[in-house]
Amino acid sequence: MANSIHRPRSDLTKEITPIVMGGAAWSHQLNPDAETRPIIPVILKAFSHGIRTIDTSPYYEPSEKILGKALANPQITSLYNRKDYFLMTKVGRIASEEFNYSPDWVRESVERSLERFQTGYLDVVFCHDVEFISDEGVVAAVSALWEFVEKGKVRYVGISGYPIDKLVRVARKCKEMGKPLDIVQNWGQLTLQNTRLKTEGLRELKEAGVKVVCSSSPLNIGLLRAQGVPIGTLGDWHPAPSGLRQAAANAATYAAKHNDDLASLALRFAVRETANKDPSLPTMSLIMGPGSVEEVESCAAAANSVRDNSAKGEFGDLRDEVVLDKEGEKSDEKLVEGVREILGEWMDFSFISPPEGWSVKEGKMMK
Repeated sequence: MANSIHRPRSDLTKEITPIVMGGAAWSHQLNPDAETRPIIPVILKAFSHGIRTIDTSPYYEPSEKILGKALANPQITSLYNRKDYFLMTKVGRIASEEFNYSPDWVRESVERSLERFQTGYLDVVFCHDVEFISDEGVVAAVSALWEFVEKGKVRYVGISGYPIDKLVRVARKCKEMGKPLDIVQNWGQLTLQNTRLKTEGLRELKEAGVKVVCSSSPLNIGLLRAQGVPIGTLGDWHPAPSGLRQAAANAATYAAKHNDDLASLALRFAVRETANKDPSLPTMSLIMGPGSVEEVESCAAAANSVRDNSAKGEFGDLRDEVVLDKEGEKSDEKLVEGVREILGEWMDFSFISPPEGWSVKEGKMMK
């Protein structure tokens, strides 16, 4: 069976695609109707544009199940083999306040993900939201993942989380142990509203041996769009305070008055920021979260709109080397500046994660 064949480690920077399809759209946290959304057309459309990397997590229930079933469907397998796409998932976070990073659970979680995806290997497995446990706990979980690398069931190992200092600290510890992380994922901090990942983390992560950094949530979990934050089965869980929400709403109105859309502008900004060719910094990929064919087209259009496609026509394959359209970047400058002026004091504002009262030692709220 083709899906059971293992693949050796290679050059991660050349395998992961510049644009990644996030799997959170297929979670009940964001969409109560996740099971009825048209997943197969979304995957086919994303793959056709060169968005060949998928990132998900067991925490995004039931995303793994939905994606795994879809990827095994003949509509997809008749066109794409397992080696044609890059699959990333996570371990450790189970629910909003339930975590298990023990080596035994890491092993069980990976085996379950392999079964759900009906594959013999996962390209990347991250320890998910590592700020919720101690550094030592993360390192132990990472060590369990390296066991799967040795068996050929996981190709690359990484961590994900929000606080940049935590990600850098753990990456350094892993390098000191002689097992540097391959990849790190951070969310909401390389956006039109917050660029701290670029100013506070990329160089340090490179020094710690990290090859690739994924920046997810370019809309900051739906904050940077006219519709406002998404409401799913968890209710209004978005961490943005009311002042930031109002500033984002004002920015959306400003963009509309200038015949643009805040979400589109934010996507263009994020694509430019992650199209980094500085050899002293890690390679970057941008994780977007389309939940419909229309949203895939919107993401692809935003990604293509910042590229110089003059030699390849209007829409190139998003796996192609990124050459930025300098004229387009210049035309966006005034609008970007206007949005940032409206955001004002909320520029580079970061959320508190884990929340106050959380004990990383106990792995739970102590209040």
